[in-house]
Amino acid sequence: MANAITVEHGDWKTYQHECERVRLMVFVAEQKVPRELEMDEHDAEAEHFVAFDSRRMVEGCARMLPDGHIGRVAVLRPFRGRGVGTAVMKAVIARAKEKGLASVYLGAQVHAVPFYEKLGFAAEGEPFTEAGIPHRHMRLTF
Repeated sequence: MANAITVEHGDWKTYQHECERVRLMVFVAEQKVPRELEMDEHDAEAEHFVAFDSRRMVEGCARMLPDGHIGRVAVLRPFRGRGVGTAVMKAVIARAKEKGLASVYLGAQVHAVPFYEKLGFAAEGEPFTEAGIPHRHMRLTF
């Protein structure tokens, strides 16, 4: 049976535990991003998206700031390649459209650029480095 992915969204107070778990595993433990850079002041103002499987196990997350900046997109290693990232991003994009935003944008790790391109994002500008990791600015206009 295929993994049923459900994506929920809400504020930091509601989803802090789930988001921190995913982000600490992916960004801090795997990618060696300093914890103080990963958890920041923008979490309080962001809308958070969390992917769950049919047993309510957390699989991945993302956040969107009020201006349409998407960030902290992460999927736990056991769930990668199963459509979790796509499900999360489609939920974020749908929510941005509901809110009447004209576009959304993000800083994609270079290895993830093709993933975002499949969702309709286009790279902009020159590559840059954040937390020691090469990135590209990307935007999706509705």
